[in-house]
Amino acid sequence: MSFADRLQHAWYQGHPALRLLMPLELLYRRVVKAKRGRFLDGRSAAYRAAVPIIVVGNITVGGTGKTPLILWLIEHCRNRGLRVGVVSRGYGAKPPTLPWRVLPEQPAEQSGDEPLLIVQRTGVPLMIDPDRSRAVRQLLETEPLDLILSDDGLQHYRLARDLELVLIDAVRGLGNGRCLPAGPLREPAERLESVDAVLLNGAEADSANGYAFALKPVALVELCSGERWPLDHFPSGQQLHAVAGIGNPQRFFTTLETLHWRPIPHAFADHAAYSSEQLKFSPDLPLVMTEKDAVKCRPFAPPGWSYLQVQAVPSGAFVTWFDGQLTRLLPDHT
Repeated sequence: MSFADRLQHAWYQGHPALRLLMPLELLYRRVVKAKRGRFLDGRSAAYRAAVPIIVVGNITVGGTGKTPLILWLIEHCRNRGLRVGVVSRGYGAKPPTLPWRVLPEQPAEQSGDEPLLIVQRTGVPLMIDPDRSRAVRQLLETEPLDLILSDDGLQHYRLARDLELVLIDAVRGLGNGRCLPAGPLREPAERLESVDAVLLNGAEADSANGYAFALKPVALVELCSGERWPLDHFPSGQQLHAVAGIGNPQRFFTTLETLHWRPIPHAFADHAAYSSEQLKFSPDLPLVMTEKDAVKCRPFAPPGWSYLQVQAVPSGAFVTWFDGQLTRLLPDHT
């Protein structure tokens, strides 16, 4: 188990040694509070775009389902006749220049795995830049848009936003409730009181804590051919190699188990880069990975490798609420 894995385990399962990090946590909290405070009271300027900005983020380190929700939001807004763009930090990307427009034929090393996944699935105009304000400006100069989704960026206060949507893993919650490095929180838990909506990934029903949100498996997709296979492609009880380089690999392995397969888990670091040699496992069994991993493995994948495609399913109450927000933000378009 890597140091990062041990630290994550401690954050969510508890460990007395975390008390040694409390002085650093207090310093981190002061810095985060001061940073946000400068934008709230106007001491630091935030860029206000000509179109509404919807931020999809989290306050915890690790995966919570942001990318599937972004995909759902793109489709939902398009179905209402809206022209949608996306900006992203492009974690791990190495583009020639910034801002960088992500295109479906680009390598993942250049564009970043999550931005490339979003563009390949939707064809949406997407710009990456750690300075999301600059990415928004560039996107608006090149595309006629009605609104822009910010993939992550909850803590990027230089970009003014009209809606803040926060995802939380319903199983793991906020861990020990402490901020970095003593816990998994990027901001104190009370930050949730100021966001517009909280979605709980894996919750069975809406609650006072937020809207229910689920990730539904829909198909297996072969990397080489793009052929879609039904979820009964492998028989019940099939043993297979499961590859996940995401923020919470266990959620992927558990999903495969709910499909009545027997995954042999191979967890990698979030945004991991792969080679064909790394993914040669024994015994020789079917290999299934996440879609995020597939965008990096497709160039060298042999026939038979597949990824599990999932779709976001927010609760009906959230859909109704969100449609109301779109009407408020874009009264002439909805």
